[in-house]
Amino acid sequence: MIIEDSTGNVYDDIHSHDAEEMLIKAQLAAKIGEVIKHRRLTQTKVSELTGLPQPKVSALLKGQFRGISESKMLDCLARLGRDVRIVVGPARPRSKPGHVQLEVS
Repeated sequence: MIIEDSTGNVYDDIHSHDAEEMLIKAQLAAKIGEVIKHRRLTQTKVSELTGLPQPKVSALLKGQFRGISESKMLDCLARLGRDVRIVVGPARPRSKPGHVQLEVS
């Protein structure tokens, strides 16, 4: 049995071409799920508040979010009463690309 160390991103570990995007979406979906649970909202009510069709709400809560953009997920959080802030950090050396990281509170 071969054991490999994780990169901290399961999508990267399975060599997904969009690993960084999928990790962000997974984190956003988890936060949306937390808000829904905390507010004790039904999927129907979430659909009314966010504009997402109920089947998409259901899919999102099951971790099936490939058809939902990061932008729409951020909009859903705002419509569910959460503040969303996007911060662009300082420039990095030209030889190093920047990265996207999600911090939730």
